[in-house]
Amino acid sequence: MYRVVILPSGVEDIKKGAQWYNIKQPKLGNKYISYVRAKISSIRTHPQVFPIRYGTVQTAVVDVFPYMIHFIFLSTITQL
Repeated sequence: MYRVVILPSGVEDIKKGAQWYNIKQPKLGNKYISYVRAKISSIRTHPQVFPIRYGTVQTAVVDVFPYMIHFIFLSTITQL
């Protein structure tokens, strides 16, 4: 499993999205957050399966909701 770092601007975007969905329908923001978390979990487990969209930036579509997570996969190789 890989480590995921979410930038502060990303955290703010997720919060704003949840607030907007909660205004539209109570608790829909919670559902949105759970789908975002599930997609982040998928990225954490298998980042290589997501397509490269811009140079080195990969994307993952959040299921059900019209959002896309943009990320850069940085792998480090340690020699023993």
